[in-house]
Amino acid sequence: MPRSGYRPLLPVAAATGALVLLVSGCDYLSGGGGGTADTSDIDCSPYEQWEDTGGTVSVYASIRDEEGERLEESWADFAACAGITVQYEGSGEFEAQLPIRLDGGNAPDLAFIPQPGLLERSVEDGHAVPVADGVRENVEAGWSEDWQGYATVEDELYGSPLGANMKSMVWYSPAYFDENGHEVPETWDDMIELSKDIAAEGTKPWCAGFESGDGTGWPGTDWIENTLLRTSGTDVYHDWISNDVAFDSPEVVEAFDLAEGVLRNEDFVNGPFGGVDSIAVTSFQEAGLPLLDGGCAMYLMGSFYAAQFEEDVNIGEDGDVYGFVLPAMEADGEVPIMGGGEFTVAYDDRPEVTAMHEYLSSVEFADKRASLGSWVSAHQDLDQSQLPDPTDQFTAEVLSDPDTVFHFDASDTMPSSIGTDVFWTAMIDWVTGSDTEDVLETVESAW
Repeated sequence: MPRSGYRPLLPVAAATGALVLLVSGCDYLSGGGGGTADTSDIDCSPYEQWEDTGGTVSVYASIRDEEGERLEESWADFAACAGITVQYEGSGEFEAQLPIRLDGGNAPDLAFIPQPGLLERSVEDGHAVPVADGVRENVEAGWSEDWQGYATVEDELYGSPLGANMKSMVWYSPAYFDENGHEVPETWDDMIELSKDIAAEGTKPWCAGFESGDGTGWPGTDWIENTLLRTSGTDVYHDWISNDVAFDSPEVVEAFDLAEGVLRNEDFVNGPFGGVDSIAVTSFQEAGLPLLDGGCAMYLMGSFYAAQFEEDVNIGEDGDVYGFVLPAMEADGEVPIMGGGEFTVAYDDRPEVTAMHEYLSSVEFADKRASLGSWVSAHQDLDQSQLPDPTDQFTAEVLSDPDTVFHFDASDTMPSSIGTDVFWTAMIDWVTGSDTEDVLETVESAW
């Protein structure tokens, strides 16, 4: 979390326009082989250690569309200079399909895993391989111990951090706030009073959407994780992840009750989508868009949501949309920062796979990907001048600060059979009317 008393407003950069894909050694446009790319226009000096590696590397992740194109661009020069063909596949069903592929003998060479619980499962099932020495050196030099810990299983490092995001933020419309005399709330009670005022004006103060394909329910877990951090603090949060604090404990009930004051309040939700029941079937991608036309006033969603807005949407303090950190319970209290990210995990140790993994764990990759926009790394040596947006610079500064203790998304850190299965499903049951204690007992029994 940020330093005590550190209470920033947190804007998020909008996605920029479409990027031109570069034909490189990975040759993902034509499907050609490695080692055939023209490198005459590329400065290959940063990649000398991997020169003439050759071979083919398959990469599997959940990152798609424009963000996937930016990923491919970020390693294009490396792949060309190393003579490596990179076969990248982004899938909307990644979380469900990766275990199936691993168990079926169809593992990718590298995967970008957004859940430490899923990473641990792939280790325990005997699929992931420990990182090579070069990767370990990069990780130990570039990331804090808490980030390293999320990719460590039984004292062995199995992954390197990739991107990072913050999920403790509320999107809102500065224009709507200004027109109606509203201010960004400083405490949770301030936020509830603001919600009441907005409701009295005839606008639903909140939009919410829990639908996300095979991942339906995860946006609801973000609400509970954020409320638990605010009501019970760091120690309880981590004990909850390990089930040392039971899922049906009074602390977790309290967190659900706090979230219920917003999410199961018919006066507060759900913008133009309907009542409370509509949350379960509203996609998280669509849920925040009514901010642009006054359909709702606030939306809890991570920094990555910027990519959902069209190119002409201005994100900023005086723009069309902006963000603030979900307030703490007290004005002078620490504001917990909860978020997520991806870890690069290898399933083969061929030289070309190791080379690709070494590059992805390097600050050179972090700087290159960051320079393309709408992406942040928690790498402590990230060149923040490469970030094209001041908000990305701020986010990277907070994440890389040695004093920052980053709270990783709990549902992504729990065993995947709990966090990304039963917990996700439980959030749908809860938001559609199931009794809180019954829902929590169901999850606890799954442990």
